[in-house]
Amino acid sequence: MPKFPSFIPKQTKFYELFEQATTNLVVAAGKLLDLLDNYNDIIEKVDRLKELEHEGDVITHQIMQSLHRTFVTPFDREDIARLANSLDDVLDLIEAAGRACLLYHITKPTDRARELASVILRVTHKLNEVMPLLHNRDKFNQVLEECIEINRLENEADVIHHNALAELFDNSEDVFNVIKWREIYSHMESATDRAEDVANVLEAVVLKHA
Repeated sequence: MPKFPSFIPKQTKFYELFEQATTNLVVAAGKLLDLLDNYNDIIEKVDRLKELEHEGDVITHQIMQSLHRTFVTPFDREDIARLANSLDDVLDLIEAAGRACLLYHITKPTDRARELASVILRVTHKLNEVMPLLHNRDKFNQVLEECIEINRLENEADVIHHNALAELFDNSEDVFNVIKWREIYSHMESATDRAEDVANVLEAVVLKHA
């Protein structure tokens, strides 16, 4: 009997794509922090963030395409879609923060922006560390522990965000400057919110399949 090629992607494909997504996130978060720490060559750095955002879109498209073509998935379809979309949201917000610095002609980043960017980078590193553990049941407890740390980092970003807004309104008489930085801070804090969403999906997956 002749063998026909399988058109169903291997289940490991999803794990590989998620790991590619988090690796890309780490690079993008590092580029955002570098932009704010070394505020030069802004156009080139923002263009690089856009390239990384596009690479993330390609990965997300591959995940969703595989989802439609795969009959048996490694975990719930809804969780795969939520995980892909939340990771994509983190990347979109990182890119949006960098782009806003360029569009709003920011001349000097604030210390609070650098602090938020540092937290974002730490969060993405955690996501990149935890993702390879997802396909190993023996590592599920470690996944839960890492998710707790991601939640803690999101809370840290919340505190920085609140302090940043308080300082912004207390120390700035320039309404336009307030509007600009409020949006940039919002993008950055929202990036950690979406990272927490990723952690919540990972927790759900682990608890369902433990």
